[in-house]
Amino acid sequence: MDLPSEPLDVLVVGSGVAGLSAAVRLASLGGARVGVLTKGELAQSTTRWAQGGVAAVLPGDEDSTDRHLADTLKAGAGLCDRSAVRVLVDEGPARVTELIALGAVFDRLPSGDLERALEGGHSSPRILHAGGTATGAEVERALVTAVGESAAALLEHWFAIDLIVEGGRCRGVTALDPEGRVVPVRADHVVLACGGAGQLFAVTTNPDEATGDGVAMALRAGVLVTDVEFVQFHPTALHHPVMPRPLLSEALRGHGALLRNREGERFVDELQPRDVVSRAIAAELARSSAEHVWLDCTGLSDFAARFPTIQASLAAAGYDPEAEWLPVAPAAHYLSGGVATDLDGASVLPGLWAAGEVACSGVHGANRLASNSLLEGMVFGARVVDAIVSGQSGPRPTGLLADLESGALPVVALERPRARAEAPALGAGDRPAAAAATRSQLQGIMTTDAGIVRDEASLARAAKSLGELHVVRPGEGRAPLPAELEVANLVEVAGALVQAADARQESRGAHSRSDFTETSDRFCLRFGFLGAATPEGSFPAGRR
Repeated sequence: MDLPSEPLDVLVVGSGVAGLSAAVRLASLGGARVGVLTKGELAQSTTRWAQGGVAAVLPGDEDSTDRHLADTLKAGAGLCDRSAVRVLVDEGPARVTELIALGAVFDRLPSGDLERALEGGHSSPRILHAGGTATGAEVERALVTAVGESAAALLEHWFAIDLIVEGGRCRGVTALDPEGRVVPVRADHVVLACGGAGQLFAVTTNPDEATGDGVAMALRAGVLVTDVEFVQFHPTALHHPVMPRPLLSEALRGHGALLRNREGERFVDELQPRDVVSRAIAAELARSSAEHVWLDCTGLSDFAARFPTIQASLAAAGYDPEAEWLPVAPAAHYLSGGVATDLDGASVLPGLWAAGEVACSGVHGANRLASNSLLEGMVFGARVVDAIVSGQSGPRPTGLLADLESGALPVVALERPRARAEAPALGAGDRPAAAAATRSQLQGIMTTDAGIVRDEASLARAAKSLGELHVVRPGEGRAPLPAELEVANLVEVAGALVQAADARQESRGAHSRSDFTETSDRFCLRFGFLGAATPEGSFPAGRR
């Protein structure tokens, strides 16, 4: 589709579960001109890679939403917003039912009942799967089909560069079109739903497109961003050269797979939350100087029937899970922080909304509970739409933003790093290689000095090295390449992550410091980045 000549009512940036859920709901309500802008294709998002499933307590289950809430709060290590978690667990079942009505097919028992799986951190089997471990692909398929039939503007291979802010309100984005032209895409409301930033690290389960674009745009516009120090590493990615790393789902450990060290001994409770298991593996690797530990699935019956997607990826890599142990190591998986929002997904900048991994709704706290991410996208994508349709245009003091305003979980403001090395003038043929080289440098810096375990010295090295990277931005006399924009966004988010990690002098959830190994009550707060969109004395007040 072409870019409409008139402003859209709502522009959704991104094509994961949160953005597509919002677009489908807007279309179902009727009357709004909705556009979806994505730098790839609709079916090319991190959602597609999600294996774990959707955590939800459906009517008639012996489980309860109170138990789901308690498990989520425990995993979040004191930084979840309780009201946001309550919204997630209470509204999630209805969103799952709607997704099934759209045509999503989840695994069922011979009786016809939905099959439930147990995963780490959950006290009951409450995880719905599709195709064993192809849940993300099935969720995305159902939503892509619905959006393709309803969007007023479908802008594939468009790259959102920056927010358009006029008169204290977001009015759209500037974007790079498929021909390489920088053009404005105007809308009354912009919904950021463009995922996380797994490509900050050399080893990740995220696709190449996960470069923190939405968080970086918000940082540059001065929109409140919080909790970016909390990067969850998935403990059991296949130790294999392919990238993104094949993910060996939480469901395997839920069905009885065991983690073993190189001596063949178990060293951790496999059903602990991801941060606990990842740290245990990191400690074991440091102790043994090994590159990986082992996941023993040989005791699981009917592996191929239960986990056909994993079986296929393992076969392609030359492994037989029923006959041999599988080499695994942690890989960057999920950014728990992002653009701070209220319970309706409104950011502090009127007209700008966020949902899914790009957002910080308060649901995940310091560490996301397994299989809450797809559910969060579905729930808060819908809440964004309902708020827009009701006439809301700016934030309200609810959820995480209420905590910040009241001081229950105050924000400590950090100033985002701005110093960047000047990029050398290069010929057209040299620019893609230069961008790739800078991206690789950044990933090496972050993996070595700001990965699973950090300390003051390593974070100082990371900050210095990041400041020396060459970054190309629009307005420097040349139209940017998508690869250059991605590198600029990664550097932006990396700088914020390192600064927040340095300020948080404790270990909590997915943030681990070797020089501050305990959790401290002094740091039961959020570190955030504030700017022009959140001037002194405006909502939320926070702590300066």
